[in-house]
Amino acid sequence: MGTGEAIFLGLVQGLTEFLPVSSSAHLRIFGELVGSGDPGAAFTAITQLGTETAVLLYFRRDIKRIVLAWWAALRGAYGTDWRSRAGMPTGQPSDRDALMGWFIILGSVPIVVLGLAFQDAIERPFRNLWLVALTLAGFALVLGWADRRGAKTRRLEELTPRHALAFGFWQALALVPGVSRSGGTITGGLLMGYTREAAARYSFLLAIPAVFGSGLFQLVKSVGDFGEAGTPGFGATLVATLVAFVVGYVVIIAFLKIVSTFSYAPFVYYRLVLALVVVLLLLTGVLEPVSAPANA
Repeated sequence: MGTGEAIFLGLVQGLTEFLPVSSSAHLRIFGELVGSGDPGAAFTAITQLGTETAVLLYFRRDIKRIVLAWWAALRGAYGTDWRSRAGMPTGQPSDRDALMGWFIILGSVPIVVLGLAFQDAIERPFRNLWLVALTLAGFALVLGWADRRGAKTRRLEELTPRHALAFGFWQALALVPGVSRSGGTITGGLLMGYTREAAARYSFLLAIPAVFGSGLFQLVKSVGDFGEAGTPGFGATLVATLVAFVVGYVVIIAFLKIVSTFSYAPFVYYRLVLALVVVLLLLTGVLEPVSAPANA
């Protein structure tokens, strides 16, 4: 993978990570189109470290407050009535930020368990472009339906343990390229009655443990493989990650403004069109359903 291709794929990652259009599907498709082949699940996970670092920067005040409150609650620095405020038996802290910390941990469990259970499928069979096209189109319809039918009245402050776990299962659907991590959590949030902005904000926060865990795992796992046949080199991966960070930060700002005002209809139409394009490219032989990983 050359520097130009790495910059391009980093740009694709940064532009699509936070939009409900699936960054992993875009890397899979565009990696093939630019001649790099399938960049691979490891490349995808590592470059997501760039976009997730942008999340840390943008939400740094919220994250700092949540972490400090959660740690203080863990040490018993708060009262013991949080369960009553959450409609549960009493026994743990009342602070909402501490609660959010626990909710993020709870919501991260599904993707960790399912990610480990389906690791082999994630790295090969799930990347078949016929499946990617199907999930792009199918989940577009689910997202559009949720956006039309959702009550959009719940605020993020009304999050409950049950909903936090449900968000986690929706996020785990993104293990299949074409679903979209943000698309999954946002769709789940809309169906549970949360506002577009609340669902989007929680999707950003919930992704932090999952993305950093997956990215760092793949980084450690790939240390000895960079530059080997069938894998992008370390330099190309680093360039793509840095580009993804810069572009991703800008996209966060724009996306949160968009969802506060407009519906998700443009993203639904885009997914449907992209799925149709992928099918046509597969039928004409421009794309192959299964590709060897990117050449070094």
